[in-house]
Parts: sequence; structure tokens; C-alpha cells
Amino acid sequence: MNDTQRDERSRPPLRLPAWASTLTWKATVFITLMCCGLAALLGCLVHGAMTRQTVGAAREKALTRLERTIEAYETGGRMPRGEGIDPAGLPPELRALAVGGKRGTAVGRHRGRPVMWAAGPAAHGGAIAASVDFRASERTIVELDRAILGSSGLAIGATLLIGAFVVTRITRRLHLTAQVARRISAGDLDARVDDSTRSKDEVAAVSRALDTMASSLQGKLEAEQRFTADVAHELRTPLTGLNAAAELLPPGRPAELVRDRVRAMRSLTEDLLEISRLETRGERLELDAHDLADLAARAIRASGTDTALEVRGAAGGAREVRGSRGSLRVDTDRRRLERILGNLVANAHSHGAAPVTLTVDGRTLTVTDSGPGYPEYVLTTGPQRFRTEGTNKGHGLGLTIAAGQARVLGATLTFRNREAGGAEARVTLPGPAGQGATAPPRRRDGLPAPGSSAPPAH
Repeated sequence: MNDTQRDERSRPPLRLPAWASTLTWKATVFITLMCCGLAALLGCLVHGAMTRQTVGAAREKALTRLERTIEAYETGGRMPRGEGIDPAGLPPELRALAVGGKRGTAVGRHRGRPVMWAAGPAAHGGAIAASVDFRASERTIVELDRAILGSSGLAIGATLLIGAFVVTRITRRLHLTAQVARRISAGDLDARVDDSTRSKDEVAAVSRALDTMASSLQGKLEAEQRFTADVAHELRTPLTGLNAAAELLPPGRPAELVRDRVRAMRSLTEDLLEISRLETRGERLELDAHDLADLAARAIRASGTDTALEVRGAAGGAREVRGSRGSLRVDTDRRRLERILGNLVANAHSHGAAPVTLTVDGRTLTVTDSGPGYPEYVLTTGPQRFRTEGTNKGHGLGLTIAAGQARVLGATLTFRNREAGGAEARVTLPGPAGQGATAPPRRRDGLPAPGSSAPPAH
């Protein structure tokens, strides 16, 4: 394979711009082509019919003139100038036809003007011919062609305007339906199309079907949320009694196992209650100014894990600290941010490998580990409740809670697998102008809103 062939294969294929794939553009091109084709067909038909009629009338006049010329020639009368035997300007093909014993007509020129010639056989192998003025007929044909072109242009323009208006109305309704579908996909289950048009076309049918689907989906999700909250609430009372009973058991291995399982069930119940509150969007922020390095150190101490803390952006560059007051102070909800960091650190130790590092860089906090990285489903669809990979312990609720708390804070939570190995979870807090903004619409299981540049929350 030579260099030219290699360059041609490596060259990306040509692609049409995005606007060329829209329904409006396709409909416009289709209408234009159809109008042009129809105008060309009708123009050709009208032009042919009118040309045949005009030329036929001129031919009849020329043959009538030829009869008078032949009669004058036979009686020895005087013939008009330019008529008679082999007159000047007679087309050669018409003379050959007349010499062969047939009569015929042809358009030619005589003295610089268009004429219709008529010729027939004469004595001694000659041709007798006569002509009539063809200027009026030629002018009629030219004016007819101009009228056809003008009317075709006006018809195409009017059809395009009407077609664009109709297609734009349809595409506008389709765009509205698509926007509502994206809002529903992002978690806004109250979004509806509510197509108020009186038309009963397919677009209205799709809009009604989408509204019906959204209502059904909303009802099922709300029923699931109520069920989760009710189950968690109902479990708290027997678990409290079970915990008190476990404390009364005599010391020993069985008592430790019972207490451990009771603590696990209580933790699971509290996680379910927190998820239920996050999904109902009933949470309120309690903003206050906090030092991010101190807050990160508190989260590490609360986790009880061996996690390194690094603060970047301060004088001297990155450095390991046990606590720092040189980092950025931001207005945030301390409890929620500590909950996010605690869950991320716990996930890194449970499913990753040491060393685990929590890095503070401006408004960004990053948790990294040296484990095998995130499962593929987490990177593509985000964390899912009660789903873990392989034999890993856990219920899959920690990262779901972290994603929900990040949405409440208005923060961006992204996850990826590092090229050098290990997993990386990054929390980016909103800027000062975004602190009071409403949190983005929730989405079940922590999936990102469509169109967002952020990867799925893990």
C-alpha cells in the first residue's frame, strides 16, 4: 500500500452538517425537487403543445401560399419576389425533399428574418417554393417560454413558503415533544407536552402517548418511593427492639454476630430512608462558610480509614496535610458534603486498593485509589441500587446516596478510570453565583441529565 492509498484510508469521510439532517431541511429539499420536477414537466407539455399549434398555423399559411405560387407559375402569372423556382435562401434539405417529388415545410431565414418555407416539385428537376413571415410565431413562442418560467418560479416560491410554514409547525411540535422527553429522562416526571392543537395527526398521537407514558411512569415511581419509605419506617421499630435485645445477650461470639447483623440492618434502613428523602426532593440546604481542607479532614477522620489528604493550589504546591486553613472557603452544606466524601472514601477502601487519596484543589475534591477501577456499567449508566460486581460486599447504596446529595448541593459528581490504574471520583462544587440556584432535576439511580458533559455519577 503506497502513501496515497494510506492517506485516503486515514482521511475521515465527508459528512453533511448537522442542520442538513433535520426534518425541515429534508422537507424543503423534497418540496423544491418535486416543485421543480412538476414545473419542468408542465412547462415542457405546455411549450410542446403551443409550439406545435403555432408552427402548425404557420405551416398551413405557407402551404396555402405555395398553392397560390404554383397556380401563378402554371398560368404564367407574376410571382412575388422571393418565390418561384429555387428561390434564394431555400433550405437545402427542403429543396432535396421537393426534388424527390414531395411537398414539405421548414423554418429558415430569408433576408435576415425568420420565415416558414413551403416547397414542392417543379418541372425539369427543380423545386418551387414560397415563404411566410415567421417572426410573430417565433415571438409568441419566446413570450410563452418566459411566461412558463415566470409562473413556475412564482409557483415554486409560493409552494415553498406554504410548505415551510406547515413543516415548521410540525417540527416545532416535534421539538417540543423531544424536549419534554429529555426532561422526563432527566427526572422531571411532571413535564408534559399538553399538545393543545385540534389536529388529530400522528404528532398529536405521539404527544398524547408520551404524556400517558410519563403519567404512568410517575405513578409507578411514586408508588415505589412510598413503598421504600414505608418499609424503612416500619423496619426501624422492630430493629430498635432487636438492637436492645442484642445488647442483653451474654458476651460471646454469637452475641457479636447478632449485634453486627443488627448494625448492618440499621445502616441499610437509614440508607433507604435517606434515598427516599432525596428522591422526593424534600431536602433543604443549610449553607455556611467552611474551609474545604478542614471539611475533608473531618470526613477522613469520621471514616476511620487510612486516607491521605492533599491540598493543592496553596503556596508551595501540593502537599500532604493533617489539617489546613490555607485552602478555599466556600458556602456549602457541611453535613451533605461530608456524607458525599465519606461514601466515596468508604467505596474506595471497600472496592479499590490502597493508597487512597483525597485531594482538595480549589472547589474540586477528588478521591483516588489504586484498585481495579469502576465496573463498566457504572461508567455507562451510573450507580444502581442493590447492584454490586462479583463477590464485593455492599448494597450499592453508598454511591447512589453520594450522587443524590451532590444533586442537592448543585455539585458535579463525575467518575472515571485512570490510565495509570485505579478509580477517580471528582466532586466539583458550584461557583458563588450557583450556590442559591435550584438543584438540577433528579434522575433515578443517579444518572446524569441528557446532554450533560459530565460522565455518569458513580
